[in-house]
Amino acid sequence: MKAGLQTEKLDEGLYRTIAENGVTVISEVIPAVRSVAVGMWVRAASAHELPSCMGVSHLLEHMVFKGTERRSARDIALELEARGGSLDAFTAREHTSYQARVLDEDLPRALDVLTDLVRNPVLRDADLELERGVILEEISTVEDTPDDLVFDLHGSALWPDHPYGYSILGTRETVRSLEVQNLRDLHERAYHPRQVVIAVAGNLKHDVLLQLLAKCGWFAFEPGPEPATISPVPAGRRVTERVPRDSAQTHIVMGTDTFGYADERRYSLLLLNTVLGAGMASRLFQRVREELGLAYAVYSYHSFYEHSGVTGVYVGTRPSTAEQAVEAINSELDRLKREGLSADSLAEAKQQLKGQVTLGLESPSSRMYRAAGIVLHRQPYKSISQVLSEIDEVRAADVAAVAQEFFDPERQTAVWLGPNQ
Repeated sequence: MKAGLQTEKLDEGLYRTIAENGVTVISEVIPAVRSVAVGMWVRAASAHELPSCMGVSHLLEHMVFKGTERRSARDIALELEARGGSLDAFTAREHTSYQARVLDEDLPRALDVLTDLVRNPVLRDADLELERGVILEEISTVEDTPDDLVFDLHGSALWPDHPYGYSILGTRETVRSLEVQNLRDLHERAYHPRQVVIAVAGNLKHDVLLQLLAKCGWFAFEPGPEPATISPVPAGRRVTERVPRDSAQTHIVMGTDTFGYADERRYSLLLLNTVLGAGMASRLFQRVREELGLAYAVYSYHSFYEHSGVTGVYVGTRPSTAEQAVEAINSELDRLKREGLSADSLAEAKQQLKGQVTLGLESPSSRMYRAAGIVLHRQPYKSISQVLSEIDEVRAADVAAVAQEFFDPERQTAVWLGPNQ
């Protein structure tokens, strides 16, 4: 063990190291591949924003690619792409992530580029004016994509006064008002080792990874402040909102707040979603699309956050059949609320969910995401076998209790986006 670094072996090929300055490094060795997926997660995103600065985390994520102290925007774009690799980033509710996928021999290069982006952006006024225009175009893209926009509208309807309901992109008004100093303040406050998780998966050795990160300075940087906390989450509202829109379809999201990712009821909810609206064999697909012919796209969804979560249903249908589609969806929700899942349905759902979990871990990128989640969610490590076992242990009574609480049609917040009827 290196001085100042605490390393533990979580599983075969899976290691976690915590440095004195707070940065956490987690890696999983996949010797059968010739690539590595690298990610740096910052615990700062839309859930930590004020209404007046909505979108600042996403704007900063864009701005770091405009140049660093050592690289121009073009240098950043070419550094990994010229080697066949890729570089990307995204802003979520609770984290901002910067990622690369490269050949295993290019791991040092990927770590250097990502470190440069995260630690040393120049954040110039001239670049901000250009990137502000890009973000405004991105907002316009969402507004022109109603099956995306309706989810933003639903979040705002469910949590109108909490950051979980904010638009990650921000609004035109907030994006236009943001200045370079807002970005610098956020970077100064949040982009520090104590708030960073580095996850790597692929053909690598953990000791070598630590050596490379030491060369990048990660274990010498000042720790910085503690991560910002997320304000208490109020119960979601039970409302129906109709937003007029001249479009060929009516896009509808019906959903409710649930619980955070640490809740022991998580697998019960996942199993219910599997039966309700995950795939062609699901009840919603069979009823709304196959039997009634009311929609091309209909599915259920879920998201888990630290302090809350959301589960719901999306459907896109003709304005003239929107009421019928909602009636069919409510019928399936009410059926789950009243009946739960039969022994056969529960067994089939378990098999499907276990297959999805297992098949979802077939690539270095998916393994990287899983490794990062172990740290970001602050939960005890569980092997794949343990996860599959916990799914198997879910009882019909557990599923029934979750269905009764969260699948009541009267509990759902609904947003309709489409022509007035």
